[in-house]
Amino acid sequence: MTIRLEDLTVNFDERFALHNIDWQIEDNQHWVITGANGSGKSALAAVLAGTGQTVSGSLSGVPARVALVSFEAQAELIAAELKKDDADIMDVIAEGTPVRDILLNGETDPALVDELARLFGLEPLLDQAFRKLSTGESRKMLLVRALASQPDLLVLDEPFDGLDANTLAMLQQYLESLVETIPMVLVLNRFDEFPDFITHIAYVDDGRLAHRVERSDETAYAELYQLLHLKTTDLDVPGADPDTALAKLDPAQPLVKLNGVSIKYGERVLIDQLHWTIERNQHWQLSGPNGSGKTGLLSLITGDHPQCYVNDIFVFGFKRGSGESIWQIKQFIGYVSTSLQWDYRVGTSLRNVIISGFYDSIGLYTKCTERQRQIADQWLALLGMGARADQPFNKLSYGDQRLLLIARAMVKHPPLLILDEPCLGLDDMNRQLVLALIEKICAGTETSVIYVNHHPEDQIRGIDNYLALGAPAPAE
Repeated sequence: MTIRLEDLTVNFDERFALHNIDWQIEDNQHWVITGANGSGKSALAAVLAGTGQTVSGSLSGVPARVALVSFEAQAELIAAELKKDDADIMDVIAEGTPVRDILLNGETDPALVDELARLFGLEPLLDQAFRKLSTGESRKMLLVRALASQPDLLVLDEPFDGLDANTLAMLQQYLESLVETIPMVLVLNRFDEFPDFITHIAYVDDGRLAHRVERSDETAYAELYQLLHLKTTDLDVPGADPDTALAKLDPAQPLVKLNGVSIKYGERVLIDQLHWTIERNQHWQLSGPNGSGKTGLLSLITGDHPQCYVNDIFVFGFKRGSGESIWQIKQFIGYVSTSLQWDYRVGTSLRNVIISGFYDSIGLYTKCTERQRQIADQWLALLGMGARADQPFNKLSYGDQRLLLIARAMVKHPPLLILDEPCLGLDDMNRQLVLALIEKICAGTETSVIYVNHHPEDQIRGIDNYLALGAPAPAE
């Protein structure tokens, strides 16, 4: 058996769509579909059971007998039972269909139904009306019906949700016994629930199949775990250290106000008469072609550009050129760029990299407080790196280094976080890791974010202000 989804786009009642799915399920493969809530996991599983309207592409090789267990299927069965009441013209309250009749629907083996009813503890309920079952009991009934139908493909959407510990362990053991005879596709949110027999993982994001990973590929599997952790964790962004809190800013003033700023090099005009105001809690995406002045514009804000003193610039309550020091400005800014990553070559621990953000240093040369250590460990937990706190930074992958440097920039909760091409040089998996972290920062803090990128597809939920710079004017 080989199931092929080739460039498949499917609509679901105009509420949701899967786009351009390319996926192949071979014999002896057992898959988990995972991803964040609303990403399309259940939709992809339902496609295998014939749900949805194909818009383009093709689906082939699906066997005739597919058993699907999902919350949607459970809801449909309940709705069908309620309709029987509506169809009764007499004022008689119907008892509803007995559990036994639903299980023995012509496609199931009666002996296997009895065995599974015993295993799932449904024997005393077989003659009871389905509608009188609890949510957990009706879930068990659907599992029994699916397993008793002995399908050619078993699709289980969150099969372990709502089950008590004993039933969950029994179901996992029973599924293990089917590995050699029935291919399985499971939809699961939690990595710790992945059964040992799973061979492949499909990661869905925003209606697209973003990654297909072999369970045996330890590096790819670890990266996918980290990505899902960042997408779905309920951990809040760690708070600031009250002992190193920044000075309070006037809430009535914008963070940054550029009044008709220009950047010129001789006759060459890079930026001409740009007005830009960044209010508190605003997030901006800054884009433009190479040479359009993105980095120069940022350096006007940070105070690193020599022309910041000949422009009308207001930052964090300071009028540039009024006697303020550059460090009075920089204390309110967190900054991440590729050049910073090149400079951060020390072999200090992951924990110390984050703590160094309290001191704006490359490396840690001051004894930290216990509170700073705790905050750093909270950031590592958020990044899915809690067990790696003492590993050396220079041994990390390029993408993990970028995540650490973003956490380092955020540890003081600066009013403004500038991320200059944070995805530059990253592969697709690490790019999504970084985007997931930025999204979490935008959603969970009062830090305003300026996110610089070249690729319009790398948009982030929570960023709804955009500034696009044009090509530089040619020298006359």
